[in-house]
Amino acid sequence: MKMKKHTEHVIVVVAVLALIGAGLGFYAYSGLYNIGADSHHWPITYNFAQMVRNRSIHVRSENIKVPNLNDPKLILKGAGQYAAMCTSCHLEPGVNHSELRVGMYPQPPNLSKVHIDPQDAFWVIKHGIKMSAMPAWGMAGHDDETIWSMVAFIEKLPGMTPQQYKAIVAKAPPDEDMDMDDDGGHAHTHAHGAEHAAAPASSAMPNVPAMPASAGTSASH
Repeated sequence: MKMKKHTEHVIVVVAVLALIGAGLGFYAYSGLYNIGADSHHWPITYNFAQMVRNRSIHVRSENIKVPNLNDPKLILKGAGQYAAMCTSCHLEPGVNHSELRVGMYPQPPNLSKVHIDPQDAFWVIKHGIKMSAMPAWGMAGHDDETIWSMVAFIEKLPGMTPQQYKAIVAKAPPDEDMDMDDDGGHAHTHAHGAEHAAAPASSAMPNVPAMPASAGTSASH
């Protein structure tokens, strides 16, 4: 008798799950779900997606060995990388929005104001995040050293003033991976180069501001 009731319960549970799955499948295929970035998730959906993303990143990054992120040369290289590739979404000190960022959902973290765990940051920069605007820079040809340079720079970024940021970016070394000249050779033509060239030398590196005590490990784009 007990076995029969147990079997009936199992059948009911399986049937309910099958109905839920069929309903979700129908809803997804119907096109009723609004995929537009200007139609935001319900809070429960948003929080669940954030949790899935953060746990996925952390589980895959927790055994990554972090190099010396206080190396001035590494930080300086990362400054050029960040200015060329990241500011449209992740901003810079003294800037609170960009034309691209304002239309993004979810909003990428403002890396001039939050601290990202270095292991998580490295993994995200290298592998990107699905169904977001965060590219996998490792697939774009950036090696681990270059990615670590970006991590080293964003470790210092929250403590920088706009003047310090402009000064270090102006002094960043040429990036052979970034732009090509007309003859097919490499050329250092970061957009930040001319823009910040007049930054005062007194605010430049290698005196990198210390990282302030800040919390938060959200690493999304």
